[in-house]
Amino acid sequence: MCTHCTRREFLGASAMGGIALATGHLTVGAAASPAASAVDAKVRICAIIAGEPGDRSWCLSEGAIAAARERLAEAEKNLGNVEFVVGQASNAEQTARLLDEAGPDAPVLAISAHIFGPTKVLPTVFEQGRPAALFHLPVVGGHDWCLVKPWREEGRRITLFNSTDYDDLERAAALLRVAPLLRRSRVLVSPPFKGTPESYAPETVKDRLGVELVQIADGRYDEIMAAVDGTAADREAQTWIDEAASVVEPTREDVLKAARASLTLDQLIAENRVDGLCVGTCMGWLNRGFPCLGFSRLNDRGIPAACDGDMDCLLTMLIFRHALNRAGFLGNAAGVDTSRNAFHLSHCSAPLRMEGPESPRSPYLLRRHAEVRGGAVTEVRYRIGQKVTITKLVHLDTLLLFTGTIIEVPEVPEGKERGCRTEIVVEVSDGERLLDNWGGGALGASAKDYYASLHRVAYYGDHTRAIRHLGNLLGVKVVEEV
Repeated sequence: MCTHCTRREFLGASAMGGIALATGHLTVGAAASPAASAVDAKVRICAIIAGEPGDRSWCLSEGAIAAARERLAEAEKNLGNVEFVVGQASNAEQTARLLDEAGPDAPVLAISAHIFGPTKVLPTVFEQGRPAALFHLPVVGGHDWCLVKPWREEGRRITLFNSTDYDDLERAAALLRVAPLLRRSRVLVSPPFKGTPESYAPETVKDRLGVELVQIADGRYDEIMAAVDGTAADREAQTWIDEAASVVEPTREDVLKAARASLTLDQLIAENRVDGLCVGTCMGWLNRGFPCLGFSRLNDRGIPAACDGDMDCLLTMLIFRHALNRAGFLGNAAGVDTSRNAFHLSHCSAPLRMEGPESPRSPYLLRRHAEVRGGAVTEVRYRIGQKVTITKLVHLDTLLLFTGTIIEVPEVPEGKERGCRTEIVVEVSDGERLLDNWGGGALGASAKDYYASLHRVAYYGDHTRAIRHLGNLLGVKVVEEV
C-alpha cells in the first residue's frame, strides 16, 4: 500500500532512494516527442529444423515438417509481434548461416527432425549464448531430448517441449520472445524503491535482464499535472463514473483529481517512450490526486505499472506482459487462513482487464482510499471460480510460484475501512505449507524486508508450465511455495 509509512518514514525512505540513485547511474527522463516504443517492433526467432527429415522411424516425415511450418505461420499471425526465420540445418556451418540470417538478437526454436539432429545444431546455438527451445515429437525415435537437462545443468538456457501438440510451437515462441523484448524495454521509475536490492540496481537489471531504468526528471510530474487539459480530465473522470457499477464515497471532485493524475502518468509514459512505470512516491502525490486509477488504466492498456516502488513486482509484470499479454494484480499478501486453505491478496490499483487489453472489463465500484479516507480508487469484482497463478521475481534470479482458485471477493460495506479496496480470497492446496514455505527460502536476508516479502502478483489462469519454461529460458530458478 502507498500509505503505510509516516511522513518521517517516507522522507527517510526518499533519502535512501537518493543514495541508490547516486550509486546506480539511472538514466534521467526528459520531455521529448512521443514515439513508438522499441518493443512494438517484431521479434525474430530462428526456427531450425534440426537434421534431415526422412521416412525412417527416427526421422520426421516431410508431411510432419510441412505441418510444423504451417503451424509456425499461424503462430506468427496469432502472436502478432513474432517473425520466424525458418531453415534446415544438419551441421554447425548450416546452423551458423541460419543464425546470421536471423540476426544477433534472435532466440532459437529447434524442431527435432532426426535422431541426432539437435546434437549437431544446438552446440552452435549455445556458443552464441542464445536461449533455445527444443520441440520434440516423442513418437519419433530420437533420443536427444534426454540431453536437455544435462545441457541446462551446464548453464545453457534451453527448455524442452516434448509433445505431440503442434500448438506448443506457438507457446514456445511466445516465451522465446520475452528475452529480446526485455532487452528493448525501458521502465520509468521514481524512488524510494522496495523489493530485493538487485531489482533496483540499474546496472544489475540491465546486465541480467536488459531492461533500462529511467528516472522521472525532478519536478516533471508537477509540470505535467499543472498543464493537464481540463476538458480531457473531465471526460476521463466521467468515463470512470459512467462505467462504475456504483460510486460509493468519492465526490466528483475526487474522481476528477484522480483523472488528472491518470492523464499525467499517460504523458510521462509517452514522452519518455517507456514500457512500464514504478512509482515509490505515491505518498507525496496523494493530495494532488490519487494515481491509483492511473495505474489501473495503464495496466489495462498493457503497460505494467507498480506502486510502492516495488521493482520486484514491476519486473515480474513486465516479463509476463511480454510472455502472456496479460495484466497482473499486484497486491499485499493480507494473510493465510489455514482453516480454509485460503490466501488473501489486496490492493487499491487493481487492473480491470485481466485477460489482455482487448478483454472485457471486470465490474468495479469507485471507493475512497481506506487508509487516508479520501480520493478515488477501484474496488474490482474479480471472477469467483477463476483459477489464478500467484508469482513474483526476486533477486532477479528466482520466480516464486503457487496457484489457486478465487473463492471469494469480499465486499467492503459503505462506511467500513478495512485494508485495501480490492481483495481476492484464493483457495490453495495447503495453507499450512504456504505459511511455512513463504518465500521458498529464496528471499534470504530480504525476507525481513516488509515489501520484498509481502507483495505478490496474481494472474488469471494456471501458468505453472509457462513459468517453468520461462525459468529455463531466462536462466532463473522456479520455486513453488505450495
